[in-house]
This record gives sequence, C-alpha cells and structure tokens, in this order.
Amino acid sequence: MAFPIQQALETSRRSSSPKTHIIKASHGHAFEVKKGEQFRVVDLYGEQIVDFAAWVANTNLIQKLSMSYSRYHLSGVQPAVGECLWDNTDEPILRVVEDTVKVHDMTFMSCNPEFYQKMGAKHHRSCATNIAEKMQFYGMGSYLEVTDPFNIFQNTPNYSLKPLGTSKPGDYIQFEALKDCVCAASCCPYVRSAFPATTTGDVTTCLP
Repeated sequence: MAFPIQQALETSRRSSSPKTHIIKASHGHAFEVKKGEQFRVVDLYGEQIVDFAAWVANTNLIQKLSMSYSRYHLSGVQPAVGECLWDNTDEPILRVVEDTVKVHDMTFMSCNPEFYQKMGAKHHRSCATNIAEKMQFYGMGSYLEVTDPFNIFQNTPNYSLKPLGTSKPGDYIQFEALKDCVCAASCCPYVRSAFPATTTGDVTTCLP
C-alpha cells in the first residue's frame, strides 16, 4: 500500500511525477494533504484491507472523518465516484475521484490489542496501534483515540465479513482533499482463524 509522505508532497507540487510511500505489511503511515490535492491508495498484491482515518488540520484532532455522518449522507452505502466522505461537523472532507474496486466498508472498527488478546494472540499488531503510532507526531496519545475507520477494499455486506478477494494487485481508490487534512492508514494485520497471525502484503499510496 502506498501513501505520500510530507517530502513527497512538497516535491510533487513542483513536479508532475507521482511520489509514493510503501506501507510495510501490518504497519501504518500518516501524511498531510492540502485542500484540492489528490492521493491514491494502491493495493500492491491484492486482497489487502486498509484502515483509513483523517483529521482536519490544525483542529487538535477534534474535527475528523466520521463514518456515522458519512453513512447518513450516503444512506448507509459506500461512496461512489464523485461522492464524499464526511466529518463530524457535518461537512464533506474527502471526495472519491477514482475507484477500481468499489467495495469498501463503513461499519467495522479498527482492531486493537484487546481484540486480539481475547483471541489468545498476545503482542499482535493492530490497526488502532498502527495509526496511533504514526499520529503521535500530531498529538495523539493513545490508540483508544483512533476514530472508526473507512475500511478500504474490505468486503462486509450486511456486517458479515466475507472472504477477501475484492481487490486485485494494482487496484486503487483515489481521493481529493476538500480540506487541509492529516491522514493515516494501517495495512491491516488481521488474518482470520490464524493466530498468531501472519502478515499480508504491503500497500502503496501515491500523490498523482
């Protein structure tokens, strides 16, 4: 999975070449985007779920991407190309520009350490801790502060986790930022019925 890093964003404003950041399997990444900029989340190997969160810049992590407001405005279904994800002030924060998969989730939480401990998997990496680690720079103090994510490429119709396979190698979703944002993503470490779990493939993000 790939996301733009701060240096890449600064470079991309002076160059037409896309810049990428590879997110290591079972780890996270945080980055900044300005209003009007676009970025892409790419599944490098296929069947990788990405927990994605975003906060409006310079709001002390208070104004943030909200799945409940997004579900309300989208009548409970995932956004189509041209539609938006919304924040907790009832304003659009991101617009979907391109989407090769069109299967994502707005209902599941980010896994956290307690989630895995109850399954007998101690010291297991989780999406909440992946995001919190990278958001420390912006003032996040605990993985319990991580908001419910937009689960990119996750196939969960009727709140039932289906077999993976919704995304193929090279599939992507591309967003336009409607506000200055800080974004974070986790290359999800969850593997069903396999604990301690093995990790799945890296994901890449890029700024077109």
